Amino acid sequence: MKVITSISELQHHLANYQQEQIAFVPTMGCLHEGHLSLIRKAKRLADIVVVSIYVNPLQFNDKNDLKHYPQPFEADIQHCQNEGVDFVFHPENLYGSTPMQVALHVNNLSQSLCGLHRPGHFDGMITVVNMLFNIVRPDLAIFGEKDFQQLSIIRHMVADLHMPIDIIAGETVREQDGLALSSRNQHLTAEQRQIALAIPQALQAVVDTWQSNRNIQHCLAAGQHILDTHNIKPDYFGIYDEQHLQAMTSFNTDDPIPVRVFIAATIGSTRLIDNMPLITKDV
Repeated sequence: MKVITSISELQHHLANYQQEQIAFVPTMGCLHEGHLSLIRKAKRLADIVVVSIYVNPLQFNDKNDLKHYPQPFEADIQHCQNEGVDFVFHPENLYGSTPMQVALHVNNLSQSLCGLHRPGHFDGMITVVNMLFNIVRPDLAIFGEKDFQQLSIIRHMVADLHMPIDIIAGETVREQDGLALSSRNQHLTAEQRQIALAIPQALQAVVDTWQSNRNIQHCLAAGQHILDTHNIKPDYFGIYDEQHLQAMTSFNTDDPIPVRVFIAATIGSTRLIDNMPLITKDV
């Protein structure tokens, strides 16, 4: 495994693999089992695996959040080594010394869910992912479903800009008690960690109710009851279609579309997001 900080050096190495499939897993480090599951999927699907570790400042609308973002680089490198990653790309900075004159902007897809609460976040995310795609030039890239809004926006970017990259989704990885893995979980106290379990429990209540009752208000009420019991006031909690990320108030059983239940909530000072599918693309 090679750890590379230079764009030109990485591209020089990857030029030797023009006949092989290259898979790319972009991360901001602080790797956990969720990230590792994406790397393992990349290993199964491609010949060469590139993992990037770059804490992108453009994705943080809160400077304090950026300042305290965990960066256990040595542990991350060991994880990548253990998983058989071929290249770790760890640039010091992807931006020049002067303000950028050209960047990408997300339209309607950033006007719901986390986009309403984190202004500029998805513009920053899509700009750096576009940079990384141009640097690595992968055949496929893998993103987790826990950040489903991010996944959806990247899928649209690749389609809209005619990028020859297959975007592969990785299922959300959870602790045994159901809490979705996140680098932010380490900020929770033991008491907050127990309260946070209400988040996946509320989602599961919606999923369970959905099996027998496709009334959206009734399904959400089942989950809201759990949130209320734990005094959790979510930033958002609703059922959205996967394609346009629009909140749904009714469901057409004659023409089912992929839908999910989404939530974001702050426990203590830690903001957590999660989602679960209700109807998948296979329906």
